[in-house]
Amino acid sequence: MKLNQFVYYTLFAVLFLAMVSCKKKYTPKPKAYFRIDLPEKQYENWNNDFPYSFDKLSIADVQADKSKGAEKYWLNIQYPDYKATIHLSYKKVEGNIEEYLEDSRKMAYKHSIKADAIGEQAFHNKTKDVYALIYRIKGNAASSVQFVATDSTHHFLRGALYFKEHPNQDSLAPVIQYIDKDMVKLIETLEWKK
Repeated sequence: MKLNQFVYYTLFAVLFLAMVSCKKKYTPKPKAYFRIDLPEKQYENWNNDFPYSFDKLSIADVQADKSKGAEKYWLNIQYPDYKATIHLSYKKVEGNIEEYLEDSRKMAYKHSIKADAIGEQAFHNKTKDVYALIYRIKGNAASSVQFVATDSTHHFLRGALYFKEHPNQDSLAPVIQYIDKDMVKLIETLEWKK
């Protein structure tokens, strides 16, 4: 009997020492996102048989919009590496500028359901006759940046950034900031053709 007690106490002591000596605690890792490497920006002028031209990022692809209901001068500027597209829609102004501006404002503010805030910034280039308003939509909205640009008499251009991903502002923030600057560059270099 004494041998059994000795084995029992020895086994108990070894297990106890093993449990006490392991002070390493499990610490869960915080939720993280993949690192996104953004290339240095190089711009090139996009000038085609359209009533407008602009500078675009060299890694972006410009394609005619072939979706249902798309009109002649509508474009998609695609960023394939980031699954992002800037949808450009052009309209000829024929005394209906207020209607176009109000429709664009409504489209931007439709995102207020999911948005935390919507900021507006005005641009004006007298030499190129470009008046623009950019909407920055904060939060997990489907579109995070939109703009309108016009000369108020002949041309109207609207742009909206969309991703082919579930909107998550935290993970998309670096790409949104990167493309936001491209949209500002587009507005700054926008020229109307006669």
